[in-house]
Amino acid sequence: LVGQIAKSLLFLGKDGRHAMLLCPGDRKASSAKLKAALGVKTRMARRDETLAATGFEPGGVCPFGIDDNIRILLDESLSQYKTIYPAAGTGASGVPMTFAQLAAITGGSVGDFTVAEAASQEGAG
Repeated sequence: LVGQIAKSLLFLGKDGRHAMLLCPGDRKASSAKLKAALGVKTRMARRDETLAATGFEPGGVCPFGIDDNIRILLDESLSQYKTIYPAAGTGASGVPMTFAQLAAITGGSVGDFTVAEAASQEGAG
């Protein structure tokens, strides 16, 4: 299922700080929800910014072993799946684990940060 793929999306805040959102492959980040959670407006990091901040190309960003200054956000909708697959360094690799394992390894904050793909045009912020 596409939803079991845990996308790692890097955002850059107006304050210059990075945040990484892990969410199901079939959901989109909500800029309004991210702003509410982070207290600052954000934008998606460009390819070069993602590579510089994480060491990974977009599509293969691994959420483990990255800079401690990057805040990790885990979308609660990932928890509906028994097994999820965050990227392991390339777009074609993933590590099977539970949501609880992902939360423990990343130390991420769990919350509602996304909208369904179909709803992305409405209220996505």
